[in-house]
Amino acid sequence: MIRSFSYIDLFAGIGGFHAMLDHAGGRCVYVSEIDAAARGTYDHNWVSGPGLSRPPQINTDITLATPEFDEVDVPNHEVLAAGFPCQPFSKSGYQRGMEETRGTLFWNIARILETRRPKIVLLENVRNLAGPRHRHEWDVIIQTLRELGYRVSSTPSVFSPHFLPPSMGGTPQVRDRVFILGTYVGRDRAMAETDVAPTVVRAPVQDWNAHDWDVDWILDDDDTIEDLQRYQLSDDEWAWINVWDDLNKRIRESTGERLPGFPLWADDWRPEDELDVVEIDALPKWKRDFLIKNARFYDAHRKTIDRWRKAHPEFETFPASRRKLEWQAQDIESLWDTVMHFRPSGIRAKAPTYLPALVAITQTSIIGSRQRRITPHEAARLQGLPREFEFANRREAQSYKQVGNGVSVGAAWHVFRTHVERDRADLPPKLVNAVLAADLNPSPDALSPAAHEAEAKLLAAQTSDLDAAG
Repeated sequence: MIRSFSYIDLFAGIGGFHAMLDHAGGRCVYVSEIDAAARGTYDHNWVSGPGLSRPPQINTDITLATPEFDEVDVPNHEVLAAGFPCQPFSKSGYQRGMEETRGTLFWNIARILETRRPKIVLLENVRNLAGPRHRHEWDVIIQTLRELGYRVSSTPSVFSPHFLPPSMGGTPQVRDRVFILGTYVGRDRAMAETDVAPTVVRAPVQDWNAHDWDVDWILDDDDTIEDLQRYQLSDDEWAWINVWDDLNKRIRESTGERLPGFPLWADDWRPEDELDVVEIDALPKWKRDFLIKNARFYDAHRKTIDRWRKAHPEFETFPASRRKLEWQAQDIESLWDTVMHFRPSGIRAKAPTYLPALVAITQTSIIGSRQRRITPHEAARLQGLPREFEFANRREAQSYKQVGNGVSVGAAWHVFRTHVERDRADLPPKLVNAVLAADLNPSPDALSPAAHEAEAKLLAAQTSDLDAAG
């Protein structure tokens, strides 16, 4: 492939930005990642592979390359991508500009923008950056970028990969992230052209229905997974699920109803008339409401619950957090058909459509139909990384952490491509042509073929319905 633009990858993690910018026709000239394990995975997948004629410069600490009173040791480039950490600014004098970012890692990004002036800056952060608690940080970032000559929107672009269809790089994961995209137009224009719409809005693309996702589309066949037993449930975990599933079945058989959506706290099941009014009134409203709902649930199903408890005396020996269940699986009939998470607040069960954001190994999604957790390789695919992606270590906790800290390839590609298309008049033609000529899906094999087949059938059905209506 002919490389049409250069880019740098800061706070690079395991290479989510690299995957999509490489797909867009870019050439990575500089990588910065302080975590040695993540850097090893990055190198294994993107730097040391065969056929790479000009490997990027590798940096292990961006602060050393961006000294305040010396040259910036970062090569020229046209796109700066950074999944930077959010840090509080000083608020000293409320200058709301570059001076106020001093001492933070955003200041190091700003130093590079100040000296190298890439045409596009692409930043990614957690959604909270755009929340009320970080309003000051947000204002400082936007003001700083404008002072440095970048036209940016004051409105955050919040997006998640589950809003994209499979053909556009979507994956079944709710992962809301804030993207900040800026085009270099010079300080005067950047300070004047502030009425800029966000690059994307938090909504489905091309009428994709997020509930049409199927978690199976990111799973590997069990017989291809090395050391499969490492991901299978323990005897205790089997017991927790089976006992709760038995209650679920008994409630359905006796009433024809599914479990309620509020958290079920078995330790607090008692008749409502036995609740101590004084103690209840002293509790926070949310807890008071849950206790009352649990008491009413017990009153409505007392015989069924008492028989269930008698059939499962081992339930009393479960850890406290496993004597709680949160049912978010709508009409799914069995826990073994849901996706589950063992959380400190209890067992959560949801429909096997899309998954919550990857965070840590302690809450790794459990696929009921497979009776196991998702593997690190499947977690990487959930982030939109290609099927051949590999971790450079054998420590699973480290691998889950690396992928949980990563960038969603499909979401990043969608917002970047949308930005380039919108700002094409102010960008180098070679960059624009390369990005817009690239396929809409940056990692077509991240999902199984069944995902694309299902999307095609849904699209055909929609077209048929429109023809019939017309």
